[in-house]
Amino acid sequence: MSNAAASPPPAWRDWTLAAFVPAALVADVAFRDLAWWPVAVVFSCGLAVAVLVRRTRPLLAVVYAFGGFAVLEVVSVVAGSEAFDLTSGWVVLLLAYSLLRWGAGRDAAIGVAVVVAALAVIVTVNFPGTAEATAGIAIVLLAAALGTSVRYRNAARAQLIMQAKLQEREQLARELHDTVAHHVSAIAIQAQAGLFLARSSSLSGATEALEIIDREAARTLAEMRTMVSALRDRGQAPAVAGRRRIGDIVDLATDGADALRIGVELRGDLTNLPPAVESALYRVTQESITNAQRHARLATRVMVEVTGTANDVRLTVTDDGAPGASAAGPSGFGVAGMTERVELLGGTLSAGPNPDRGWSVRAVLPRRGVA
Repeated sequence: MSNAAASPPPAWRDWTLAAFVPAALVADVAFRDLAWWPVAVVFSCGLAVAVLVRRTRPLLAVVYAFGGFAVLEVVSVVAGSEAFDLTSGWVVLLLAYSLLRWGAGRDAAIGVAVVVAALAVIVTVNFPGTAEATAGIAIVLLAAALGTSVRYRNAARAQLIMQAKLQEREQLARELHDTVAHHVSAIAIQAQAGLFLARSSSLSGATEALEIIDREAARTLAEMRTMVSALRDRGQAPAVAGRRRIGDIVDLATDGADALRIGVELRGDLTNLPPAVESALYRVTQESITNAQRHARLATRVMVEVTGTANDVRLTVTDDGAPGASAAGPSGFGVAGMTERVELLGGTLSAGPNPDRGWSVRAVLPRRGVA
């Protein structure tokens, strides 16, 4: 479970909610015979602050609000005055939600104990009736349960996104192994050929240098195989698809009347790109088209544009789906994987709705990969 230190600072909606607390107090003072109104003013200011710190200090906010209401309820009964009732009491529901949404495990446990104790005190000293007491406690518990649900749902989503990123890293590592292994194997072959010629010519210095090259090339290949083997999920079979090139993107184009039409346009200088960049461009294109086919409502066409410049390669995949339809899908894990691959190569990726209709994915990768 995440802790409160990782929670975001107050957002605009927190300031808006906090502003309702003094507004409700003004209404209480103006239209109700409010007991102990100076105390109510001070306590309400504290409630407004509690709303602002409900993400970063959820335990403190809960202790202040629930504990404060319980203490004031007891004091009012002992003093023989009317019950301390504030319109801004709705804040406790928000704070109960925030406790289970943002509080760390220990803070959440302490906060729940405070909430239970405060509710027990309030119901005991000022019993409103079985029905009202049951309804009030149930609403507070529902708010806390909602916070727990949102917390675990977001945690599960974060884990799935991380899994998608790790899978993309593993695939990229395999592709890097294949590329580097090809070049190192060529070096080893050339070194062995040179070693044969050097030995036949009795060139001892050249023989020693070529022996070192041959030995280091073999060691490099062995270390890369070990690294990729460690990265690979033991429960999955290794990928057998060949390395994808820029030209393979053209093969994704379709013009069928019964299926989503896919157009591909290649422009600019797309020669001499690193294999990892070409593979990433194909991977992003394939994933974007798949997302459009699955999730773009009422889409009839997907347009793929790849443009090569002197410094980078730009990819744009756009569909003409219905406005508001997300081609990223409900989970967005594919976008997370694409983003991870592009960023590992020193590029950037963005995905979002178009101004009029449809969805676009835009990726920019440097021609030489990571600098």
